[in-house]
Amino acid sequence: MAALRRPDQLDEEYLTECVSLQEEEWEVLESIYPECVSSDMANGNVKLEIPIEFLEPRSIAVVSDRSLPAANGTLRASSASRSGPSHLSLSTLPPLLLDVLLPPSYPYRPPVIASLHATHSWFTLGLDSELQKKLLEMWQDGEGVLYAWVEWIRGGELFAALDLVSTVDGEEVIRHNTTSSATCTSYICEVCLTSIKGARCILLSCSHVFCRACLEDFWKLCITEGDIGRVGCPDPQCIKSGREANEEEVRRVVTEEEVRRWKWLREKRELEKGKSAGSEMTVALTITADPTIIHCPMSFCQRPVPKGNNVEEGTGWERLRTCPDCDYSFCAYCKRTWHGPLSDCPISVTETFVLEYLALPEGSPGRLVMERRFGPKNIRKLVARYEEERANERWLAQSTMACPSCHVHVEKSLGCNHMTCAKCKQHFCYRCGEKLQESNPYEHFSTPGRQCYSKLFDFQSIEDEWQPVEGFDLL
Repeated sequence: MAALRRPDQLDEEYLTECVSLQEEEWEVLESIYPECVSSDMANGNVKLEIPIEFLEPRSIAVVSDRSLPAANGTLRASSASRSGPSHLSLSTLPPLLLDVLLPPSYPYRPPVIASLHATHSWFTLGLDSELQKKLLEMWQDGEGVLYAWVEWIRGGELFAALDLVSTVDGEEVIRHNTTSSATCTSYICEVCLTSIKGARCILLSCSHVFCRACLEDFWKLCITEGDIGRVGCPDPQCIKSGREANEEEVRRVVTEEEVRRWKWLREKRELEKGKSAGSEMTVALTITADPTIIHCPMSFCQRPVPKGNNVEEGTGWERLRTCPDCDYSFCAYCKRTWHGPLSDCPISVTETFVLEYLALPEGSPGRLVMERRFGPKNIRKLVARYEEERANERWLAQSTMACPSCHVHVEKSLGCNHMTCAKCKQHFCYRCGEKLQESNPYEHFSTPGRQCYSKLFDFQSIEDEWQPVEGFDLL
């Protein structure tokens, strides 16, 4: 593929040329290795599924990852495999899954390998990062590297590059668990009823086979809608038994971003349901799960966040939650940014669950759940604060009058009903709260027909004021 001269700035023409080079490379891959391409180039995300196919069958002694390297570089069997390795004639190995992010300036910038995963977990543990390093070293400025990756992995050259091929008694040895020989066979997809080559199909662990396109459309829709219980085999028998796909199967079908969402949704479901699956009582189910878990309030995250360890009960630190994904620290009560252990949440925020708590019968399971979530001492503090706040509101309504301008409450001990607010200097009537004219405030009390006419002063009857004095009649 011809490389263009690299411009100094990322102008529009340069990016257009990069897109053209990317599309050209992708078209070559799709035409030569259609079985290795399992997604399109939407948003620069590329998913490759590359099987290892040797030019001719190779006689290989298969050993487990527990085999130990000898001092001379050959492999010696551990005590767990002293019975000897299995001898197989292999022509293919299960594919490697690569999630690749192409920057807009690719191929003048190297691609980013988001994840690398081997189906059936046959690849030697701990060498994933080494393989990624080898792949990135193959990139050259201005040259597409995806096709070279497919060729290099497909031909099995990675084994020699990673020192995975050694000898035991003169035989080649590759650490490997299982093989796959279904790529050349055609299958009938049970969804679209089309005969498709095995390289374009997915064989699930339940032995049902479906074409990748059908599974991809179905599982992506379920993950997007949050219905992860349906991310599994579409066969009626498997649906009836509630069989769900495992992580390896999901990785072979959807993108890395969707895998992360699927894992997060599963974790969220397990945390919400706890381990008491099959319980018919929602309250009992909630009690079994961790009631201290609060979901992160950030809309893009919403990860379940448990209470921290070694937190003293009854202190304000019980309210602190820090999301491990987005690092957002928030209050478990008001869901706002963490405001410290001493600052109280606004009463308008905590009032909702205080009323919910008071509405439940004393000693009920619902109250127990709330006490375990927020702490019994904190609940009692919130209830006491709420009741004190309501008592203050009742006293203010009965014994004071609010300024109609700044709403500062005023209590009158004696004098007339003409009030002047000490804060904003507004003149108002203490009886009805109406604003008065500053130039003639007493007009309100001297105009016939008004509700406060002749009520500048509140008089009490003499009978109410009279208190008999003992011995007064003897005078």
